[in-house]
Amino acid sequence: MPSSNADQKISGYGKVYLIGAGPGAADLITVRGARILAEADVVLHDALVTEELLRLCPQAVRISVGKRSGQRSTAQTLINAQLIECAKEYRLVVRLKGGDPMLFGRADEELRALETAGIEVEIIPGITAALAAAASTKNPLTRRGIARSVAFFTSSTAPNHPDQVTLPDCDTLVQYMGGKEAIKTAQRLLSQGRSPDTPVVVVENCSRENERILRLLLSELEQGLSQCSGPVLVMIGEALAPRGAG
Repeated sequence: MPSSNADQKISGYGKVYLIGAGPGAADLITVRGARILAEADVVLHDALVTEELLRLCPQAVRISVGKRSGQRSTAQTLINAQLIECAKEYRLVVRLKGGDPMLFGRADEELRALETAGIEVEIIPGITAALAAAASTKNPLTRRGIARSVAFFTSSTAPNHPDQVTLPDCDTLVQYMGGKEAIKTAQRLLSQGRSPDTPVVVVENCSRENERILRLLLSELEQGLSQCSGPVLVMIGEALAPRGAG
């Protein structure tokens, strides 16, 4: 089992952990993730990581590297540099990300930078928002005889990369960061032949105290989600239809 006492520096560097913080609620982080946080010397965390979660690492230097919008490629380059600098100074470095690091978490860029520098990295997964939202709404993403395939997607792109998202042909679709893109997503699905009556479940601030759940139809999603201001996850498909009384 990993521990700060056992981690030895490789080529003068400490060890970096990419930890999934989960969807928001502090008690949804994994046991391993919480344990490593309690041992960390420094924690670089996203904007969506709550203060409650950060109380799990009172001993650590805490550095906020999060943002909700902006020039992502430039910011990511700076984050990569900060991780390397922290690994020079500290034995145990944590990069704490909302959800799971390996899904829409820009882990690829950070892994490339750390591996190129010869820094040891370990990844501790977290509960991704789609699964937390399915649990919170009591809506399975698969349903026997109705939905046997699921696709996660986002319309968020890197700067200078045009939005050319081709929506996957799956029974259930889950769009991360889907609030601002709701109208475009609905229009694309309708143009692809999806029924206007396709069920939609929107979850804002998943797993937090201010969580909000909206149940819509695809035709209503086309009107947008201007009423949502927090992080939004959009789930679309027949599997999300209400269960019958029987």
